[in-house]
Amino acid sequence: MKSIGRKTGLIAGAMLLLVGCGSFGDERPGGPTASPAPAQSANGVSDTPVKIGAPYTIGGTTYTPSDIADYDDVGYASWYGEELAGRPTANGEIFDPAGISAAHKTLPLPSYVEVTALDTGRTILVRINDRGPMVGDRLIDLSRGAAEQLGLSAAVSAVRVRRTNPPLAERAQLRAGQPVPERIATPDSLLSILRTKLKAMPVPNALAGAP
Repeated sequence: MKSIGRKTGLIAGAMLLLVGCGSFGDERPGGPTASPAPAQSANGVSDTPVKIGAPYTIGGTTYTPSDIADYDDVGYASWYGEELAGRPTANGEIFDPAGISAAHKTLPLPSYVEVTALDTGRTILVRINDRGPMVGDRLIDLSRGAAEQLGLSAAVSAVRVRRTNPPLAERAQLRAGQPVPERIATPDSLLSILRTKLKAMPVPNALAGAP
């Protein structure tokens, strides 16, 4: 009887070991899963692949696209509206004037930047998906939707452009053409420094001209 009991115990232990170490159908419950595919909005807009591009020359000026993670500069923003609606941007997307997007001469496409109006301190998040403005005294071209969210009505406005890495949810909203909440307003102490830096730059020729 003792021998039978010992055999039964050994068999039961072996079965438990097999169950504990085995997997069924080559699946390991609780193990790693494949990474999700890159997020894409309903209109087919994606953040991949990121395009940088080769140097190009416009009007005798050569621009060299580059991936600068800590890009931070001040300058002047213009904005563009319905005249390019429905036309492809530099990375192949369809331009929507109401979307919160922008054009930049050298940052990767797409990139995400915070744009601050230096007269008010208001800051919004913008997705760059185009090249421009091809005017030497302009830093960035905002879509009509971005200009409206930032409260810009003049043809040319002083701004700060700072590259950032926003959360996935905010990226998805901007890819869909929707604005995200404004950032905390820039404090006066920092605005003073940024305005002083701007004074060293040439003033655009057409501050009162058409966008």
